[in-house]
Amino acid sequence: MPEIIFNGPEGRLEGRYVQKATEGKPMAMILHPLPQLGGNMNNPVTYQLYQTFLNRGFTVLRFNFRGVGKSQGTFDHGIGELSDAASALDWLQSFNPDAKQCWLAGHSFGAWIGMQLLMRRPEINGFISISPPANLHDFSFLAPCPSSGLIVHGDEDKIVDTDSVGKMVERLQSQKGIEITHKNISGANHFYSDHMDVLDKTVNDYLDERLAVPESQAAEAVPDPEEDDTQDA
Repeated sequence: MPEIIFNGPEGRLEGRYVQKATEGKPMAMILHPLPQLGGNMNNPVTYQLYQTFLNRGFTVLRFNFRGVGKSQGTFDHGIGELSDAASALDWLQSFNPDAKQCWLAGHSFGAWIGMQLLMRRPEINGFISISPPANLHDFSFLAPCPSSGLIVHGDEDKIVDTDSVGKMVERLQSQKGIEITHKNISGANHFYSDHMDVLDKTVNDYLDERLAVPESQAAEAVPDPEEDDTQDA
């Protein structure tokens, strides 16, 4: 069932969801960029992350925060959106109680929301944070960060500066018990225009290490029925 509607804190939330038939399959949830700048679950980076986890055999959910697409409610500057993400994870877990792993991935605003959710949900095993807006929001709540993960940033990003992300990474890497991998993509802007292939390889290389699954054993790609979604903002 690729297109879904489920209950959130302020009404319906719209999502796209693929559930793997085999019990115990790992699951992942993908969070999109800032709605006020056109971010939605069909954002190219969000969509690519969704496909990446699908191709690895994960059950995957991406959804629109409140006030975006068919999701009800209005933008709440992150407070309500964090509640949306918590409700979405509850929904995902209700259909996958035996999932072996739980991953979270987000782009920009979605990365900020995702890392807040990470602090509240100990069942999350790993995260992928694309262009976390460290110059726009305080990430000091990650003390300590409860899970290892990947942080990616483009060195031509004009929205999130390199220094702020670097300082955040340094703080996280100094913590014990976790491993934070930081990758800078040369020439990439905030939206990874013309660098989506490099971003895809960066994420997949990291997942190869964390999941320790040989390429020959990786799950076959699952085509997403709504291909036209990739054209949206």
